[in-house]
Amino acid sequence: MFEDSLLESGGRARKGNIWTTLLSFVLQVLLVGVLVLIPLIYTEALPKQQLMTFLVAPPPPPPPPPPPAAVVPHEIVKRVSELDNGALRAPTAIPKKIAMIKEEDTPPPSSGGFGVVGGVAGGMPGGSLGGVIGGIVSSTPVAVPKMATPKSVRVSLGVAAGLLVHQVKPTYPPLARQARIQGTVMLAAVISKDGSITNLHVISGHPMLTGAALDAVKQWKYRPYMLNNEPVEVETQVQVNFSLSGG
Repeated sequence: MFEDSLLESGGRARKGNIWTTLLSFVLQVLLVGVLVLIPLIYTEALPKQQLMTFLVAPPPPPPPPPPPAAVVPHEIVKRVSELDNGALRAPTAIPKKIAMIKEEDTPPPSSGGFGVVGGVAGGMPGGSLGGVIGGIVSSTPVAVPKMATPKSVRVSLGVAAGLLVHQVKPTYPPLARQARIQGTVMLAAVISKDGSITNLHVISGHPMLTGAALDAVKQWKYRPYMLNNEPVEVETQVQVNFSLSGG
């Protein structure tokens, strides 16, 4: 019987704790809701200064200061002020001190009256422009450099043939005629300044024909070859033809 009474009282105590917990939770929720809703309903109670700082954007930075104005010298301003559409105008005030401009005297002309522009006063009559140095430079003749004439030049066979003034025909060798040998003998020669043949030697040709060609060409005469109005030696070639039909 005592145990029954203890179990009964324990069940009632547990039911009472559950209701108490629920009631306490509901009251806390209501209290929190009221605390949240009051500032939204009564907005005049909120601090306006803090709200304005949150809602208003910060002002833009101030503009940079303007650059300093260029200082115009007083003399320039004064000169510009004295001009009116490019023409001088009367001054508004009389200056206290007037500067006198004195021009230099013109040097007297020379005794002969033949002065030169840019000359020195008291110079010689008929002087030259630029003074003494200018006169020396202008009066000194300029020597044109002369090209050095070479000792000898090389010309073609055709140019050398145009200078030929005396030609001796070669004698056809009898042995070569009997052997029916014909052809061309090419010689290298040097024409001296007086037109004679020097330093003659064979380049090509039949051995039976070269002797006769050398003997004939040694007697040839040429007109001197002129270069820079001076005769020079000429290196060239000489061609001698041997033909049975023409012999």
